[in-house]
Amino acid sequence: MTAGRLVYCMGPSGAGKDSLLDWLRAHLPTPCPVHWALRTISRSAMPGGEAHESVSPETFVALRHELAFALHWEANGLGYGVRHAQLAPLAQGHWVLLNGSRAYLPEALARFPDLVAVHITASPQVLRERILSRGRESPEQVEARVQRAMAYTPPPGTVSLEVHNDDALGNAGQRLLNALEQLPGWPLHSGKLSRQQPAYS
Repeated sequence: MTAGRLVYCMGPSGAGKDSLLDWLRAHLPTPCPVHWALRTISRSAMPGGEAHESVSPETFVALRHELAFALHWEANGLGYGVRHAQLAPLAQGHWVLLNGSRAYLPEALARFPDLVAVHITASPQVLRERILSRGRESPEQVEARVQRAMAYTPPPGTVSLEVHNDDALGNAGQRLLNALEQLPGWPLHSGKLSRQQPAYS
């Protein structure tokens, strides 16, 4: 059986990670042999936002205590979890894409040591401009975020890819797709489906 692998995507605020992953999803063939892990998030579903399992903060805590999640973390006051079923395709030899968190990467590596960490980032100036345009934080807070982003490196020994999302989204998306295609065993090459892999959505 071909080995499955977890592709763990992460990036700082302002890097456009969610937009880039949306681009990737739209440009992968349908049906797709790569499974996109659905996250459980302690917030209400928003029109046009990420498709996820929405639960209340109280329910999220209860699920965590019941060990319902294979992976879970907190960010920006919200709980994020990935149910065991969402990662089950790995044991069947299939690849799984996950929208993860930089801070949680060490814990994810402890569970899945052969995961591929995809670090989506941008230049300091682009990060600064994007975060400032949101108007949520002071210039000092924004600068602190940018400096943390620039200082970040994955843990030593991690198999990682870095994709810069500075210019047009399509350009960054193509760079991400090209980087994924270089991974040994990646089931999609040049936009063609591997005939050995069943479809996952």
